[in-house]
Amino acid sequence: MQWQDVLADKSLQDLPYKIELNEKGNIEMSPASNKHGIIQSELIYIFRSNLQNGLPLTECSIQTSNGVKVADVAWASHQFLAQYHLETPYTKAPELCVEILSPSNTASEMVEKIKLYIDAGAKEVWLVTEAGHINFYDSDGERSNSQFDIDINKITLNI
Repeated sequence: MQWQDVLADKSLQDLPYKIELNEKGNIEMSPASNKHGIIQSELIYIFRSNLQNGLPLTECSIQTSNGVKVADVAWASHQFLAQYHLETPYTKAPELCVEILSPSNTASEMVEKIKLYIDAGAKEVWLVTEAGHINFYDSDGERSNSQFDIDINKITLNI
């Protein structure tokens, strides 16, 4: 299955799951909670308020070396958007990709997603727990803070 097939399949619309494709084109789904959605909304607000030269995105589909993955939240510069427009899925990852951890996520799955997003061109990946804790990663591994101009101390995601 290709990503365009997923988008065109009416039986897959309005599911309460996030859909991704693995390297074999098989659908992988993970359930989303309302808390997950609230954290997404808060991150969008924070990105809009702090990062001026681009736009935040939700459910951002990215073609990776292991199928199409969907970042819960991403931030793309105006330069990125001028080059890739509304390409679906993006053939390169936006500069910042965020995954909000769900109870169904495994540590190995998240390690793989970090690598896939970085390999696809992301400058930084955030993992956000449902308790609001954020871990930052770049091509060198885990970072103590974000390279993006966001005052992380002002982020309150503990809902």
